Amino acid sequence: MRPFVYQRIDDPLPAGKAMHGVPSRTPPTAAPAQFLAGGTTLLDLMKLNVMRPQRVIDINGMRDAYAGIVLTPQALHLGALAHMAEVADHPRVKREYPAIAQSLYLAASPQIRNMATLGGNVLQRTRCMYFRDPSWKACNKRKPGSGCDAIDGVNRKHAVLGTSEHCIATYAGDFANVLVAFDANVEVAGPSGNRVIPIEQLHRVPGDTPHIETTLAPDEIITSFTVPAGPYTRRSLYLKIRDRESYEFALASAAVGLDLRDGVVQDVRIGLGGVATKPWRAHEAEAALKGKPINLETAKTAAQAAFAHAVTHGENDYKPELGRRTLVRALLQAAKMEV
Repeated sequence: MRPFVYQRIDDPLPAGKAMHGVPSRTPPTAAPAQFLAGGTTLLDLMKLNVMRPQRVIDINGMRDAYAGIVLTPQALHLGALAHMAEVADHPRVKREYPAIAQSLYLAASPQIRNMATLGGNVLQRTRCMYFRDPSWKACNKRKPGSGCDAIDGVNRKHAVLGTSEHCIATYAGDFANVLVAFDANVEVAGPSGNRVIPIEQLHRVPGDTPHIETTLAPDEIITSFTVPAGPYTRRSLYLKIRDRESYEFALASAAVGLDLRDGVVQDVRIGLGGVATKPWRAHEAEAALKGKPINLETAKTAAQAAFAHAVTHGENDYKPELGRRTLVRALLQAAKMEV
């Protein structure tokens, strides 16, 4: 780990102003100063010499303002500095938004859940080994224009949706896949003012600029999330398939929310994880299910639609089929839930 200056700030405005002089088009991950909350991703990458900030800005002094968990009849409001464990263990979240609680509980070890924040979790970076090991020279996400060693290399865990010829790194998170399925909004603060971003617009597909991972400016901080309530939020679940049962990232996952009346799908929300370059909303799968009974046949049709545009690269050829089976299983399990 390289030397850095530590700074603690208790308000978003001076925190953002601490980025003064950083060009607005600089990707937040490449800025010379980095915000620190739980630190469970940032410190790992600093130790690996992948991220090299000259200054680390601790924003935990803002927890009193941005760590709340509030449920109203209209929505669930989550402060970005709330710890994963606090939300995963919240009785009403578990009852009224079970997929959110499950995605956080399945995401990490108890120690990490006690430290990691919601905002940091959503912004976590890929676990692609070519990105996390600087001895590999070709990684467009770490070194723009250098190439992508994963495309012709070890890519068993890499993405099949949202990829490009420049990057096939998988988005590693769980929580954001549920937020995407449930049409959540992200509240952001910075020196230029506050704004609200639909969660589906927060992360970017790699295209020809894999190093630009989000639509955030370097001086902006996520302050909270708002998840609208709906009949599908109670009948929801998060299914995660991985190489081992605990403390492992998804090979494929599905966030599913269903609104059923007499066995017919009135509304359905689907987010996919472990298979895409960003939190992935399966709009085609949702359209295939609406107005139809939920059964094995319709679930398989929806799963086919979800992976119709999948692109594989050898070792990850199995992923579309695993993703389809994961989605079918999640849909059928959600249909059987008692609500």
